[in-house]
Amino acid sequence: MSYLLSASIAYRYAKSRKANQTSFVSFINRFSVAGIALGLMALIIVVSVMNGLEGQLKQRILGIVPHIEITSDAKSDIKETITKAHTSAKTNTKSNTKTPTLSENPVSETPTQNSSQVVKEAITETPMQPVADEGEIFDTSTPSLLDLINSYLSKTPMQEVLAVMAYRETEAVVQSRKDLRGVQLHGIQPLGMKQHTMVANNMEQGRFSDLESGSFRVIVGRALALKLDVRVGDRMRVMVAGASVYTPFGRMPSQRLVTVSGIFDMGSQMDDKVLYMNIDDVNRLVRDPKAKGESVRLFLNDAFNYLAIVNTLKAELGVRASHIKTWRERQGPLFDAVKMEKNMMMLMLLLIIAVAAFNIISALVMVVSEKQGDIAVLQTQGMTPKTIMLIFILNGLFNGVKGAGIGLILGCLVTSQLNNILELVNSPLALAADGSGLPIEMDISQIASITLFSMLLCIAASIYPAYKAMQIQPSQALQNE
Repeated sequence: MSYLLSASIAYRYAKSRKANQTSFVSFINRFSVAGIALGLMALIIVVSVMNGLEGQLKQRILGIVPHIEITSDAKSDIKETITKAHTSAKTNTKSNTKTPTLSENPVSETPTQNSSQVVKEAITETPMQPVADEGEIFDTSTPSLLDLINSYLSKTPMQEVLAVMAYRETEAVVQSRKDLRGVQLHGIQPLGMKQHTMVANNMEQGRFSDLESGSFRVIVGRALALKLDVRVGDRMRVMVAGASVYTPFGRMPSQRLVTVSGIFDMGSQMDDKVLYMNIDDVNRLVRDPKAKGESVRLFLNDAFNYLAIVNTLKAELGVRASHIKTWRERQGPLFDAVKMEKNMMMLMLLLIIAVAAFNIISALVMVVSEKQGDIAVLQTQGMTPKTIMLIFILNGLFNGVKGAGIGLILGCLVTSQLNNILELVNSPLALAADGSGLPIEMDISQIASITLFSMLLCIAASIYPAYKAMQIQPSQALQNE
């Protein structure tokens, strides 16, 4: 009953009445509510836009850069893990086998299966079919790194891993009739790229299926095509310095004339740095026809969840950290800068909300000063100090709910119509991948946590005035009246 009474009195103090319209206390009360609403609205808009920009960077850049790459050197690590598991299994078998005697029937106990045996079985059994071109057959008599990774995933599937693909990356120089550029040459399997990358969805001309083995065709970014002044069907020269050969004219880099078969446009800073070619053609170009230096590329559901996969590869397969490359090694500083900028913007706007919330202190302190006589009368009628304290805490909470509710509604409404508003004031911004405007991503859990934090600030700001109201002595207050 005391809680209902406190809530009823607090609500009467919190709502505006015509008799209080001109009072300074009412003005401060409304000002604090408006400050909370405006601050929360601004925070929702800024956070949603920053989330959208981060998502665009994630799609554009991490759609090109491999999420996780396991280098060819990891094959020796996995073989060493298999050897240890095999040795451990033999040791357990010998120790768990019981020798029969004359008085006992020969009984052989079944050896226990430990984790090393599980790793061994997961790797040595028939591997599942990896991402490859249709009709391609893998020779599993001498398993490659791709076969080993696939066979492990067939027994221990990872939800975050969408697919794996044979992959090779090397630095190269590409020369056209107009210019010369350094690029990253990516040897890929066309089917894997078509199914699991954003690049395939942003092809302006051509398609990945055109990169047939032995065709020596390439797919370039639109920015690189403009710099080299090449179009689909034009020929370029690709040179790889790491695979040089000796000729009568001296040491010459391995080189090959290639044909441009496709152009993509991701709208990222990587568009002018990447050249896609069939992995078999890349192996021939770097003079490794047996593909001993091939890596394995892992496609993840969410590139930001790479760390759990890396830890699993280290713990289960014994792959060394130096043999695993992730997107953070190349693009980590960029995403860290974006995250820091988003966090600083959130902090600044939260401080604005905090300033508005702590204006409630001024309003409630004045209410306590004005209502000392009423508080004293309530105390003489039997109301406890804790109940009086609860009245003013709930008063601050009601103001917080009012401000947060208005800010939440306005913030979501303005955010959803932000691009239309920018067009209305003749200031459109085309930053989305399709050029439609600002990329906006509203995270419901994030908005809910921000709104809850704003109300908690209002409650925290109400504690001091509520404590002062609880300390009022009825005799002194009534004597002053």
